[in-house]
Amino acid sequence: MDGRGGGRLCVSSAQHAPRKQPDEIQMRQIRVQQQQVRINVTMNGEISVPNMAEDGDSSHWALPGDLESVLPQDNNVFVRFGWIKGVLVRCMLNIWGVMLFIRLSWVFGQAGWGLGIVVIVLSCVVTTTTGLSMSAICTNGVVRGGGAYYLISRSLGPEFGGSIGLIFAFANAVAVAMYVVGFAETVFDLLKENNAIILDQTNDIRIIGCITVVLLLGISVAGMEWEAKAQIVLLIILLVAIVNVFVGTVIPATPEKRSKGFFNYDAKVFMENFTPDFREENFFSVFAIFFPAATGILAGANISGDLKDPQAAIPKGTLLAIFITGITYLGVALCVSATVVRDATGNINNTIAAGMNIVCNGSYAAACENGWDFSSCAVTKCSFGSMNNFQVMTMVSGFGPLITAGTFSATLSSALASLVSAPKVFQALCQDNIYTALKFFAKGHGKNNEPIRGYVLTFIIAVAFILIANLNVIAPIISNFFLASYALINFSCFHASYAKSPGWRPAYKYYNMWLSLFGAVLCCAVMFVINWWAALITYAIEIFLYVYVTVKKPNVNWGSSTQAVTFVSAVNNALTLTGVEDHVKNFRPQCLVLTGAPKNRPALLDLAHCFTKNYGLCLTCEVFVGQKTRTVTDLNAGMEKNQMWLNKKKRKAFYSAVVCDNFRQGAESLLQVSGLGRLRPNILMMGFKKNWRTVDYADVQSYTGVLHDAFDFEYGTVLLRMTQGLDVAHIIKAQEEFERGVQEQKDLEKEQLKEENKGKSIFRKSRKSSQQHLTPTVSVMAPQSRQAVTVNDRLMSINTQFQRKQGQGTIDVWWLFDDGGLTLLLPYILTTRKKFKDCKMRIFIAGQPGRTEQDKEEMKSLLVKFRIKCAEIHVIDDFNQKPSSYNWKVFEDMIEPFRLHEGSKSTTNAEALRKENTWKISDAELDTFEEKTNLQVRLNELLQENSRAANLIVVSMPIARLGSVSDYLYMAWLDILTKNLPPTILIRGNHKSVLTFYS
Repeated sequence: MDGRGGGRLCVSSAQHAPRKQPDEIQMRQIRVQQQQVRINVTMNGEISVPNMAEDGDSSHWALPGDLESVLPQDNNVFVRFGWIKGVLVRCMLNIWGVMLFIRLSWVFGQAGWGLGIVVIVLSCVVTTTTGLSMSAICTNGVVRGGGAYYLISRSLGPEFGGSIGLIFAFANAVAVAMYVVGFAETVFDLLKENNAIILDQTNDIRIIGCITVVLLLGISVAGMEWEAKAQIVLLIILLVAIVNVFVGTVIPATPEKRSKGFFNYDAKVFMENFTPDFREENFFSVFAIFFPAATGILAGANISGDLKDPQAAIPKGTLLAIFITGITYLGVALCVSATVVRDATGNINNTIAAGMNIVCNGSYAAACENGWDFSSCAVTKCSFGSMNNFQVMTMVSGFGPLITAGTFSATLSSALASLVSAPKVFQALCQDNIYTALKFFAKGHGKNNEPIRGYVLTFIIAVAFILIANLNVIAPIISNFFLASYALINFSCFHASYAKSPGWRPAYKYYNMWLSLFGAVLCCAVMFVINWWAALITYAIEIFLYVYVTVKKPNVNWGSSTQAVTFVSAVNNALTLTGVEDHVKNFRPQCLVLTGAPKNRPALLDLAHCFTKNYGLCLTCEVFVGQKTRTVTDLNAGMEKNQMWLNKKKRKAFYSAVVCDNFRQGAESLLQVSGLGRLRPNILMMGFKKNWRTVDYADVQSYTGVLHDAFDFEYGTVLLRMTQGLDVAHIIKAQEEFERGVQEQKDLEKEQLKEENKGKSIFRKSRKSSQQHLTPTVSVMAPQSRQAVTVNDRLMSINTQFQRKQGQGTIDVWWLFDDGGLTLLLPYILTTRKKFKDCKMRIFIAGQPGRTEQDKEEMKSLLVKFRIKCAEIHVIDDFNQKPSSYNWKVFEDMIEPFRLHEGSKSTTNAEALRKENTWKISDAELDTFEEKTNLQVRLNELLQENSRAANLIVVSMPIARLGSVSDYLYMAWLDILTKNLPPTILIRGNHKSVLTFYS
């Protein structure tokens, strides 16, 4: 409802536009400014409720405050991937990387399968906690390109995001080198077996690696579509190779395989491989080499800009990939540990002849009992066995070339994924212009905005590390970089949860803030145990970049959780907050509550406390009316007393008071000067003036004037009405007088007892006289006091109902006009409170006849994007019906004392009446606003019909056009709208966005 005159309520229908791409979000400036609503807008009396969606697609509806997140429009058709092809497949291929076929057997040979399981489980714990945190962040709004950098930067801000973005992009570039070197090692082993070595091992790996990365670069530059097709082919090859390993373990071993340490499943071999046998290694160095195998969990998130629905795809695909690959790693490793010994000569003549009396013990006992003597490996380094041969998987498998193909597939797919990820992350970082010197790499090419320049840079970095030509040297280098990224992802989730911002509403609920914090600490700890000096270098680089970005102060505002925490610790950070721009995600309800003395209107204060507790600022304010010399003493005396009362009642609110000649001036002063920096109110809360028909006109004018002032100063406005009224000052006064009387009696009794204690005889006499003196007083006061206490307790119970837990019921939200979303956000906040957790939210909206189901679906889609849950959505399409004659008669009786009735007078008399009684309701005014008046009466009927049993009703508040609607008519609208209802809140936002569906 907008109060622009007239009374026809309708839903405005936009013309049908050509269908747009599903991912293309169009901004539509559908919301008028509040000043236009109240002063300058002339709509022929029509109240317009805009559509929340167009063409059935609510994603086309957006808020003007969301300009930061407007997606660039492009007429090209984008290639988009689902959760399987875009995330699951990509993550599995990246995790099933070089380690699966080349280093897994070596890891379990060094650590034994006992500690080897610990290595895999610890890696999975790190990745799973990170995956849960990432899922929460991803589902807290729309995710665009940039992967981990985007998630961290939008959560923790540009300082953390900018520092980790460079590190993460660099880590992915180095990962390309790691996977390509793994591929080159396998090719070199094939060349060696066929006596086709080019130069030597190191140089051959360099040559093969450089050639390979050039080919991968060509595939990547060709576009994401070609890269995705290549990934599918590689996945099929990889799956066949993994199955081939399991099949090979049950095929009887040939003498040649036995000479190389393969004995099929053997319990003695399995138990011999249980204990660790570190050779020039330790647990943490082995873990450091293996851990990069688990770093592929961000492969899907890194191309978030190329996913159809990243919010749903990233959590589902990533967590499922972690589970599948973790089981696969454990299965393959345990199979190899149960079939292959650590050392073998590869000499087919090292069999133990029958009849030889050899005692099998020591580290070669299992091979000995199988008829093979590998004891020479203790003196001379052997070339076979899980500790010496990186091609154990090829030997174990049923068909060796398949393992070679699988190794090629695993290494190339991982290299390809990293080669795509690094430029994408780097491009997103450069596009945000955090590092102005890197703006050159922000430019994209083609329909998918491919970062060609980033590909070239990644290629150069990868070639530089390929020249190292040693997998065991490269792997630990990137472990710390990936762990640093994982630590910040976990910390981002913890930080956002700890900030308790209303903008933190992730759709993914299976996360825990403390588990995220544990994951962050675990990642940091693992960094130091892997390589403490590398961890220190990583942190030094990150701190340097953090300080650099902080000093440069990039011109971005993403509504990060760092800003949210700053609001929580407002006292210590007040100066910092002056430099922080507002953002729709970090909107916090900060209420200026006109309660008078806080204890006098407990219901109003309790409701404001529910809105602002842990979210924002609450100021409970009192206006002392009168001469300053007379009232300033009361003001000063009440400041500390009222604040102490708030603290005692555990109300997180501040008390403030002013002295003015009238109520409106005092409220206006509070509206203008309350708060400090960003810690200033944005919502005015008042109680409904129930006695408006009996008080002087000056009081009514002052009350409505405060509402007009609130709108002028761009405050959201909240009015609370309860049938029994809000002011309990008389009850409190009666209780205090009663308590004072009781206390006086007790004091009197104490005095009498002191007199009695002077002597036994005196005591008896005094006791008797005391009883004679006190008994009449008690007998006279007690009946009246008990009756008064009973009435007072009942009234206080009603007015303190928001202090108690609400039973199962509903909060009915009648969202009749788009005011920026405040009418939706405040009841949502109530549902997050313990007192209202059993209440379900129902939403009622205006609709057009014949469009009920369509309007309901559009509203449901919009709420999903806002991450606001409601139990039911009701579309009311009969607002335009005339109210019943009975209710209309009630309204006419309500305004009768304030009408001019100049229509029945002569023109001269009518003009004189209007001049003498400018504050009264004229017939012309009633005619002008007839439809608007009908609407208020009709709304009350609908509220009575649909929400009579609700625990709380929230309704969009009508606004009166300044200078056109008289004060009494406006009060009558508010009165008739909320008459005979459960506790009802009238809410009107200031037409600035407080909700967003962007990340």
